[in-house]
Amino acid sequence: MRTLADGRRIRYYDTGPVPRTAVDTRELPPATTHSQTRFDPLLGQWVVVASHRQARTFLPPADLCPLCPSTPERPTEIPESDYQVAVFDNRFPSLSGHPAEFPPTVDGSPITLLRNGFGHCEVVCFTSDHNSSFAQLDPARARLVLDAWADRTAELGAKDGVAQVYCFENHGEEIGVTLAHPHGQIYAYPFVAPRVTAITRNLAEYRKAHGGNLFGDLLETERTARIRVVAENSEWTAFVPPFARWPYEVTLQPRRRTADIPDLDDAQRDGFAELYLDILGRFARRFDTPMPYIAAWNQPPTPRAELPRDDWWLHLQVFSFRRAANKLKYLAGSESGMGVFISDTLPETVAAELRELA
Repeated sequence: MRTLADGRRIRYYDTGPVPRTAVDTRELPPATTHSQTRFDPLLGQWVVVASHRQARTFLPPADLCPLCPSTPERPTEIPESDYQVAVFDNRFPSLSGHPAEFPPTVDGSPITLLRNGFGHCEVVCFTSDHNSSFAQLDPARARLVLDAWADRTAELGAKDGVAQVYCFENHGEEIGVTLAHPHGQIYAYPFVAPRVTAITRNLAEYRKAHGGNLFGDLLETERTARIRVVAENSEWTAFVPPFARWPYEVTLQPRRRTADIPDLDDAQRDGFAELYLDILGRFARRFDTPMPYIAAWNQPPTPRAELPRDDWWLHLQVFSFRRAANKLKYLAGSESGMGVFISDTLPETVAAELRELA
């Protein structure tokens, strides 16, 4: 681990020993941000307020990319002249790693709880090649990224105040990417996200009603039916969920139950790299141009969240807003207003289309 000019930390992940001694020569003020969280009593969910992010870097030209390696003429967020995988504290984080005092409730709204927006936000650079993408990585590099996710999940998940670790990638301008360099992010939330809260509750209810594991039973039925399975190997299965919300959506799930990324063994990690690159390749070939997508790791709450983890089964969601070659799925009245998704595609048809792209 090294330190950037403003006190943020950067870590390098390499397949073999590489000396990392470069120094950040920029003149930056100390990194201090103060996010806050406000509790919505109607939905029972926390909302993060991070108004300082309005000033973050937005779609710079390639020669000004802050995620490319540094050169003598232009220092960047990565001090080294080359790297394999780099992880550093986000300069414009949604969550604040610094303690701050807030009143207990929002001014003028005593029923709206107010808390420090504590947490950790990290950037994961998959490659030093600005013009590449995750889909263009080789299996060894994809495995290295997975190892970095595992390492960061373990360390962040052990920190006081962290209830959930979320690793993800936004890919494509249509998704909202503000930096074109191949990268993802990691959020360490101070609360359990609504999706994970709902899944945890439903796992317990399913166990009580049926005596089985909901994740395991879903995977077994999909592997038996073969209708929505897109591809698989000895360790992982990729399938379109029968209840998919997004026009193109694939779940990658290990065939042996594993709770979180750090628990994956070597065979599972190698198998994931192989299958994930396969699926991303299909997403890239479905239309004339690669589909924008979000890749979202679903991990259980951390042990300190005091929610059950016994039935959790790690999985990755990969989904795209693109519903046709030149059409996007917008979250309009039903989705945004009521949270009720109306799908524009049939899961069985999507699975068949993606199978044909092997």
